[in-house]
Amino acid sequence: MIQKYSVAGHIFGVEGDKICRMVSQIAGFKPFLLDKDNTSEPLFRFVEGQTAPLMQQALYHFDYEDVHGIFGRYNEGYLLHLQPQDKEAFCLWHRDGDKDVQMNGLWEVYLYRFALWLGFGLMTLPYHTVTIHSSCILYQGKAVLFLGESGTGKSTHTRLWREHIAGATLLNDDSPIIRIEEGKVWAYGSPWSGKTPCYKAERHELTACVRLSQGPENIIKKLSVLQAYGAIHPSCPPEFAYDNKLYDHVGSFINHLLSSTRFYHLSCLPNAEAAQLSCQSIFPNEA
Repeated sequence: MIQKYSVAGHIFGVEGDKICRMVSQIAGFKPFLLDKDNTSEPLFRFVEGQTAPLMQQALYHFDYEDVHGIFGRYNEGYLLHLQPQDKEAFCLWHRDGDKDVQMNGLWEVYLYRFALWLGFGLMTLPYHTVTIHSSCILYQGKAVLFLGESGTGKSTHTRLWREHIAGATLLNDDSPIIRIEEGKVWAYGSPWSGKTPCYKAERHELTACVRLSQGPENIIKKLSVLQAYGAIHPSCPPEFAYDNKLYDHVGSFINHLLSSTRFYHLSCLPNAEAAQLSCQSIFPNEA
């Protein structure tokens, strides 16, 4: 069995009964499923592997929920190792130059969802495509990314837009995908949206990025190129920052984004006035 999905304009396959059953349990993927008669050739495939290779160079360690994760390299490519507490490990690996992304180990939805996120990012990074940790609002046909560390109020701020700015809607609340195509920057919905279910197979031109911080009053300012780099860099996948080959792609992507997109910093309170201030600053002729 093989199923095909289209995410951010990239078609990929999931092959094998076990993998297809797993992905069907992830609610976010359904809007991106292609018709079974689609004949397009996938850019890459997720397949069930056999014995996972051994990690030879750990590049990045992280923890989420009860899982300790390691992203790094083995002798032929990249490897993701996810180790839940007191459970079997789950691994994803990709051999350099191959179209297959292999997976094996403990098959649980929350591990599989994260592995798909990283595997998709790894395979599409050379195509000017990066998943940005942010909340993405749509207004007047354009997309705006709100950036910030977890807990800084990204979801709260985009909720305030939807509540107080007529016509504002949410594209994605955690991992919108940004892709550069023919000189333009586009924001895509994705199957990954954090705690807010919002899975839209749509794309909209990106007009601005806003780094949020909590403050005693609402103040917004436009950022210089250097400040904008500092605003966007922490929201790019950290797993790819410690490998020269991968980070070359990330750096090229950021350079293009900085040359074509406005960046702001908003220090704000969690109130309607903050949403109205950011909207009026980004859309002075429409708000």
